[in-house]
Amino acid sequence: MQSSPEFIVIGSGVAGLRAALELAREGRVAVLTKDRLDESNTEYAQGGVAVALSDDDEIELHVEDTLIAGAGLCDEKAVRVLVEEGPRYITELIEWGAQFDREGGELAFTQEAAHSRRRILHAHGDSTGREIVRALIAAARKHPNIQLVAHAATIGLTVEDGRCCGVQFIDPDESLRREMFARAVVLATGGAGQLFAQTTNPSVATGDGMAMAYAAGAMMCDLEFVQFHPTALALADAPRFLLSEALRGEGAILRNHDGDAFAKSYDERGELAPRDIVARAIVAEMKRTSTRWMFLDLTHLSASFLRERFPNIFETCLRYGLDLTKDLMPVSPAVHYVMGGVRTDTHGRTSLPGLYAAGEVACTGVHGANRLASNSLLEGLVFGARAGAAVREDSLPLPGNTEAEAAEFDLSQWRLDQRTKSRVQELMWWKVGLIRRAEDLKVAVEELTRMCEENVNERTRNFATLARLMAEAALWREESRGGHYREDFPNRDDGQWRVHSAQQAGQPITGIEHISKL
Repeated sequence: MQSSPEFIVIGSGVAGLRAALELAREGRVAVLTKDRLDESNTEYAQGGVAVALSDDDEIELHVEDTLIAGAGLCDEKAVRVLVEEGPRYITELIEWGAQFDREGGELAFTQEAAHSRRRILHAHGDSTGREIVRALIAAARKHPNIQLVAHAATIGLTVEDGRCCGVQFIDPDESLRREMFARAVVLATGGAGQLFAQTTNPSVATGDGMAMAYAAGAMMCDLEFVQFHPTALALADAPRFLLSEALRGEGAILRNHDGDAFAKSYDERGELAPRDIVARAIVAEMKRTSTRWMFLDLTHLSASFLRERFPNIFETCLRYGLDLTKDLMPVSPAVHYVMGGVRTDTHGRTSLPGLYAAGEVACTGVHGANRLASNSLLEGLVFGARAGAAVREDSLPLPGNTEAEAAEFDLSQWRLDQRTKSRVQELMWWKVGLIRRAEDLKVAVEELTRMCEENVNERTRNFATLARLMAEAALWREESRGGHYREDFPNRDDGQWRVHSAQQAGQPITGIEHISKL
């Protein structure tokens, strides 16, 4: 393994791979990932990628839809970067070999909730993320300057003289703790859905990157804004498998146990309202009818269309005894995406020199209080590339010491303590969940603070610390906006709360107006 690359990227999802390809134009890049190269939230993205490329779409419409979904908290500068540069990077991805679905030779677009146009590209029906990762990994493997290192878990960031200049990681070949130095580090470690008991995220989404950045001194923003996907498969013997937003975009209907369509009783947009509204409508209907799930009905749609358009969802449901074309799908909300993260400008720069971030781990302000469906893959491409370009532009020198150190490492000191993990997950689900109130949040903060002080390893403490930061931010924001709903403060208050939460080690939580101004 090369000991002194010029650049380090942590994470092999869409943001990390795109950053690595940008950096490889300048010098050697090491891409470290704690699992398989293709195991990330990107791979599980079913619905597609939103981009204003169709003949009846416009950049301004995509901007407007994103701003509306973000509930008044999007940074418009970041949104314009995303939407205006998106077509360029999607076209580039197609040139690299990504195969999006087509009709009659032309790109096929579908519609999802809160989009005013059919602008969602998809691949192999419902395997868009997997196809994007495949194309990016293929491009990275062809580049002589990129070294892809799987099963190399990063356990900390190295900071010297106020600058991030490397990482500590577990060598996958020898189970040694090693240190690697570089001109800059790009954090692309994804989200933190595993903080909650019910999530659509894979097991790797434990928020390690966010926690390491916070511990190193970087500022965090908007951690109170957590998106609950309305329609996760609700079976006792099945994982919380995501039933894509695109199902509702193609005409799926939400029904209660009496068979009544109820979504429009809560919002005139019905099934196509923003995710936070649909998720709360399902919870409200579950409470009203004293049931534990609702149903998603696609039986009125063409069976052949459903099998062709959603092959992965169709086959997965069959494994659990449900036929998408004949049966009602039991669904309930589950944590899906974290809008907040490590604060960055529109070039991926964090508040810690030498540390850059892109993708779900970062918070550019592009999503505001509620991410517009299918903007996340586009975000990874656009801001991954921009972070890589910013690193090249900043031209930070290699640190004076680039000798890699190695030491024996007890793997038990890195593994998450399962007892603590389960306690955190249940506490976050019940006290910091879809519907929040002060008394619950205070209980969560107190217990999570105690967990952070317990005699556990550093990774477990980081896990509890990130949960505590989320709970503190949710307690601080005394209003309801987007993915953050306070039962005791049910109204949106632009007069006082149209600000981003900001948290940094050793400092009280505060509000800032613009994320993009670092």
